[in-house]
Amino acid sequence: MTAQTDRFVHDRLPPARLLPELHYELPGLNLAQQVNLVEELLDKAPARGHANRPMLRSSRGTITYAQARSKVDRIARMLVDDLGLVPGNRVLLRGGNSASLALAWLAVVKAGLIAVATMPLLRARELGDIIDKAQPAAALCDVKLLDELDSARGERPVLRTVISFDSQDVDSLVQPGAAAAGAPFPAFQTSADDAALMAFTSGTTGKPKAAVHTHRDVLAACEAWPRHVLRAAPDDVVVGSPPLAFTFGLGGLLVFPMWAGASVYFPDQPYTPETLVRQINESGATICYTAPTFYRQMALFARQQGLGKLRICVSAGEGLPDATRQLWKEASGIEMLDGIGATEMFHIFISSPPHEVRRGAIGKVVPGYRAKVVNDDGIELPRGSIGKLAVTGPTGCRYLDDERQSAYVKAGWNYPGDAFLQDEDGYFFYQARADDMIITSGYNVGGPEVEDALLGHPAVAECGVIGKPDDERGMIVKAFCVLKPGHVADAAMVKGLQDHVKATIAPFKYPREIEFVESLPRTETGKLQRFRLRQG
Repeated sequence: MTAQTDRFVHDRLPPARLLPELHYELPGLNLAQQVNLVEELLDKAPARGHANRPMLRSSRGTITYAQARSKVDRIARMLVDDLGLVPGNRVLLRGGNSASLALAWLAVVKAGLIAVATMPLLRARELGDIIDKAQPAAALCDVKLLDELDSARGERPVLRTVISFDSQDVDSLVQPGAAAAGAPFPAFQTSADDAALMAFTSGTTGKPKAAVHTHRDVLAACEAWPRHVLRAAPDDVVVGSPPLAFTFGLGGLLVFPMWAGASVYFPDQPYTPETLVRQINESGATICYTAPTFYRQMALFARQQGLGKLRICVSAGEGLPDATRQLWKEASGIEMLDGIGATEMFHIFISSPPHEVRRGAIGKVVPGYRAKVVNDDGIELPRGSIGKLAVTGPTGCRYLDDERQSAYVKAGWNYPGDAFLQDEDGYFFYQARADDMIITSGYNVGGPEVEDALLGHPAVAECGVIGKPDDERGMIVKAFCVLKPGHVADAAMVKGLQDHVKATIAPFKYPREIEFVESLPRTETGKLQRFRLRQG
């Protein structure tokens, strides 16, 4: 039963028959029925000896766990006392990665409100879709990003209050009335199953889906992949490029470091591959999160500048080509930690630590989760067969008021929409998004496998592979390639790339068409938008 006053989200969750099965077999998952995740991660930090340890770092200074709690309490008091928000209200958050945004997110959740973080690059139309779905009562927005939000809320009176903040000033959200109230703000005593956040899918087509995650979900996620695979320590310094509005970024760059008592460095500007390598060295970073494309582009700078104290490199957000893994390993000496997760599952559920890596595989199922490869009827296939991935564990998909719930959750299992193969030793090998599998002349071809082969050619900087309709073969394999400087996009290059693929993987998988492009379409989180390639 929800402890939140506003039942908007609670009343729009899927019916029981469409909910995922949740499993809490790990010892750390035995949570109290009443728990607030910010109270657990921040308020109880002093009891774990972290009060004076650094938590948030930037070029403007360092904020300790104790200082962060004080700032979070003042923002939470402003939300409740000054704005009159009540538990269960949704609060839209808009800003680039910064200590200010992190503190705002924590304050919203601590007050029993529901955080709805949005990608900084979203335009008014996209923000309007989110407002229509989430019905937020208030928004906290970086002053530099107000224009699009103002346009979006023009005819949407539900969003009655917008408070701007300066991402360069961590105290800019504390209003005068709240600043005077210095007493600690007690965390609202949420039920473990109360909603803490709504995460909108980064999306490639259609209306965005809102995945609802509870306080229990977030704390359960901490006890799975971070404890058993990542194994961060209090002395770790974390950097990375994924936005906090993306659950990959929220976990990696805020929640999981707090769970470990570690610290996060936030940049003044969004990272480029070169500036991320520079920041790793200047901040003494030990853990980095970014997408495979970024690692591939960072490799040159890693060779030139080194990587200081860096010891763990986490790749997620899209499939990791083995060519990129090997390129990064040659440049850095570090075996990448790969993983697959989903917004709907909050974070990573298949992964292996670097010392257990099997070439070409993402890894094994993370402790706390179960995964299998199934056919269209949900029946598990023999090892070595390609099928759909099904997952269950301590987190699962709950879309807000969305008929697509029945496509994601079937008989209690979550179907992320990926085609996989599992070997006899339990390693999972990513093949493609289920809807990206190319069937040509009766053969199944995974686009990422062809992309991996193409990336092994010295002329290819980036590539994307799709199936193109063909009267004779049903589909043919078509590749879009971005060449490195100094290489000519001509017929000889096409033949050279085709021959390279034929020599690398089964010849029938080679791209019968190759189109050279200046860049590839990607989402803000780095995912390749193959649907746009298919659209031409």
